[in-house]
Amino acid sequence: MSEAEDPALLDRASELGRVLFTNDDDLLVEATRRQRTGEYFYSVVYARQQRVPVGDCVRDLELIAKAGGSEDAVGRILFLPM
Repeated sequence: MSEAEDPALLDRASELGRVLFTNDDDLLVEATRRQRTGEYFYSVVYARQQRVPVGDCVRDLELIAKAGGSEDAVGRILFLPM
């Protein structure tokens, strides 16, 4: 799905019950739009490209994965670093 449009990516991740990690500003815009309009999506974790070291992202993603249940992940936008 590397060439899919942002709405399709969010839809697919939501169908699979997956949190979507991105550093794409446009995907963040789409997730924010959905959050404001109440349109369903699972969750997005966003890190600014080249501002957050990979190791920090991995550590924070692991923390997110261990800390919450699937019901906590609906319609959320999380920003890294935490």
